[in-house]
Amino acid sequence: QFWIDRGGTFTDVVARAPDGTLSTAKYLSDNPEAYDDAALHAIRRFLGLNEGAPIPGDRIAAVKMGTTVATNALLERRGEPTVFVTTAGLGDLIEIGNQARPDTFALRIEKPALLHGLSIEANERVRADGTVEKSLDEDHARAALSDAYAQGYRAVAIALMHAFRHPAHEQALARIAREVGFEQVSASHEVSPLARIVPRAQTSVVDAYLTPVLRRYVDRFAGAFEGEGTPGLLRFMQSSGGLAGARAFRGRDAILSGPAGGIVGCVATARAAGFDRVIGFDMGGTSTDVSHYAGEFEKVYETRVAGVEMRVPMLDIHTVAAGGGSVLRFEDGRFRVGPGSAGADPGPTCYRRGGPLAVTDINACLGKLQPDFFPAIFGPGQDEPLDIEASRSGFDRIAAELDDGRTGEEVAEGFLEIANEHMAQAIKQVSIARGHEVKDYVLNCFGGAGGQHACLVAERLGIGSILVHRFAGVLSAYGIGLAALQTERQEVIGEALAAEVETDLARRANALGEECARDLEKQGAPVSQIVTEASALLRYKGTDTVLKVALNDAAAMRVAFDKAHERQFGFTADDKVVLVDTLVVEARAGGGDLPRADRPDPRDDLPTPAGRTRFFSKGEWRDAPVHAIERLEPGHALVGPAIIAEPTGTVVVEPGWQLRVDG
Repeated sequence: QFWIDRGGTFTDVVARAPDGTLSTAKYLSDNPEAYDDAALHAIRRFLGLNEGAPIPGDRIAAVKMGTTVATNALLERRGEPTVFVTTAGLGDLIEIGNQARPDTFALRIEKPALLHGLSIEANERVRADGTVEKSLDEDHARAALSDAYAQGYRAVAIALMHAFRHPAHEQALARIAREVGFEQVSASHEVSPLARIVPRAQTSVVDAYLTPVLRRYVDRFAGAFEGEGTPGLLRFMQSSGGLAGARAFRGRDAILSGPAGGIVGCVATARAAGFDRVIGFDMGGTSTDVSHYAGEFEKVYETRVAGVEMRVPMLDIHTVAAGGGSVLRFEDGRFRVGPGSAGADPGPTCYRRGGPLAVTDINACLGKLQPDFFPAIFGPGQDEPLDIEASRSGFDRIAAELDDGRTGEEVAEGFLEIANEHMAQAIKQVSIARGHEVKDYVLNCFGGAGGQHACLVAERLGIGSILVHRFAGVLSAYGIGLAALQTERQEVIGEALAAEVETDLARRANALGEECARDLEKQGAPVSQIVTEASALLRYKGTDTVLKVALNDAAAMRVAFDKAHERQFGFTADDKVVLVDTLVVEARAGGGDLPRADRPDPRDDLPTPAGRTRFFSKGEWRDAPVHAIERLEPGHALVGPAIIAEPTGTVVVEPGWQLRVDG
């Protein structure tokens, strides 16, 4: 099996051999001189095949993958040219949006570019109660869609007024679009069957815009295999934290594909280590993703990405532009970290490709990265080690420009303080700001760069325990391997929470559960493994902030809602009516579960360090041993300062911290 996270900078791979042993690897995601696709390159390398050779499908049990293909297409506006079809009079609906003002005092408002290139207004109107005020003019719709097809459009998004409850006109338009020849048809009653037409329309446009891009990538990826086993062996990670078959993977579900795998791996490994309250800290090359877990995966059902508002289930991930590749600048008398990234090419200065100073250069300059334990994959020939001196020279130049007595190392540590503060603030957003006391949590640190910053970020937050799994550098890929096949259905309810609706809610939940189960069966899930779970999104009448509670009797749901509202907002409104906004049913099948690791007694036979070094921390140079992770065994313990070198990352044990190895 291959578990792969194709990230913006690196592609991480966990390969599971037939005997169950796991191996890991990292490759640059963008390396056109060496290979066309990093994921296929990794599979060929593990199987001993030449670049470009067909991959025998019968040698592979499964490929499970998270990809940034859709995310990058959205950010860079490189999706499929799309037509937007809506009710007459609403053609500029998405452009007007919801009138949010993200920058209240800006004199020049720059709106994000629209994803669709053409709007068609269908002559139809259905009222909220289902009354047909104006029947659909099919001849007009067919002529308009045929004209759009002649202009070269092949993707269409359809969102009509009240179609989430009364979809007949959308269904007719979808049929006409397919008859005209459109290859991608995204109708809002299927993509996002929820109230509020603006996010419903935008979500449908996102799906139509991105799904063809994903489909081409999936087809190209599957085309590299020969023989039996494809594309059925192919599974892709969804933003909601579950896998989907290649044919069921859609653009709307792919925005947080890789980071969602990280959260699954983060929770599974933390629980195995004996921790049930977890802050996920995923620091990669471009950004840092943080998450919160206290017994259940937290999801958001409405989010904004790259200027586009969407209503799809996503794991709740807060991202800050502070990754290993975040560019450092000294301008206007202050240090700045991000939001720009050096990416994989050219990468930070120490990558030997003429790149700018970046966060990775901070750790290189301060001695926290050891070139001897780092793969020699840099420079024009991709065969040279990290260039530590280039990093130091960059900070020395800034120190000379400052001319206030600070050394290059002190300047680098100043940038480090800013980067760490960015990350600490992001963690506060998902924890303290929502009523959770982080001192009781473990900081599960992963991503290629996370181990270099974990101790200092934890100190800022008052967190006393940090977990670094042995696959921390590739934990998103590991989590993708552990994830279950999953699907989800939602239905708008819009009724007051009361005993009278309990029977109806149960009936609707059963119907949605059966739909989910059929969907998973089509994707190859055994019926015996399918588990469904129903919940409801509740809100006070007159507000639009929903909280998720498990489906139960009305009294129990009200208690759970009040408790959640009190924790997050500090009050309850006992005199307010609580509405059942939306019914949510999830179904999943399979997935890995890790056994609890033992915590053996301490051992005093710590192996001889693989080397010794000095690193700069808190204003002074520290002597520190360098230990290779493969030589540390359960029970070994040490006191910082120390550096742990592992194949996919570096862990810095800062002064004042102790490290121990569990099972």
